[in-house]
Amino acid sequence: MSGLPAAFLETPVAHRGLHDRSEGRIENSRSAFEAAISGGYGIELDVQMSRDGVPMVFHDHDLDRLTALSGPLRGRASSELCGIPLAGGHDTIERLDTVLELIGDRAAVLVEIKDQTGVPEIDIADLAQLTGRVVRAASEAHGTRAAIMSFNPAYVAALDWLGADLPRGLIGMVFDDPRLSAAENADLTGYAAFDASGASFISHDRASLDAPAVTRLKARGVPVLTWTVRSAAEEAEAREIADNITFEGYLPARAAP
Repeated sequence: MSGLPAAFLETPVAHRGLHDRSEGRIENSRSAFEAAISGGYGIELDVQMSRDGVPMVFHDHDLDRLTALSGPLRGRASSELCGIPLAGGHDTIERLDTVLELIGDRAAVLVEIKDQTGVPEIDIADLAQLTGRVVRAASEAHGTRAAIMSFNPAYVAALDWLGADLPRGLIGMVFDDPRLSAAENADLTGYAAFDASGASFISHDRASLDAPAVTRLKARGVPVLTWTVRSAAEEAEAREIADNITFEGYLPARAAP
């Protein structure tokens, strides 16, 4: 079984792009993505939704950590967000469609839809569907090689129309989310929804790669990615189980061993 094209398995993936604040390359920025492409790496990026329903490339729910402004990203329209500089660099927040056009077919892209559980202003169906449509359009117009993933199985299941050329995956870890019941946390930890969601790969926390659910899925031939690897030593340990890594803070070899 292989739920991912070779590009996602053979080339290390730069976490939120190849960012380096000391050089003015902020996470999830145009500069970080260009640096990843120049370095020969894949790209992982994050998607949040603007007030007017446009998928934006940004990790946090709020603007506070990465900009000079504050408050939820979802409280602002996409036109306003695109004019907001990322603190410490020369880039601004970008729309997903703009970023995927920029990347084109130059790198494989892991698109993470950020989980909005407990955020009443966000329509879960819209978040997944609008992201899926942008990714599909980029694939057709620009040859973008993308895979979509999320912690939330509902997002992954909602995109069953995408087809095998745009794989979907679940992100996992040992869950202890106070917003969820013990049973819900156990189900997420154990990838209980893997088959029902239509996922074809997982991206699992490096700290718990030895979890029984990871072992079980790997034995089935499910590709296993891992995050976030921050040194050569961590990479060597992770690769004993994982097929590929998502990394930051150092430069791994560009081809898997």
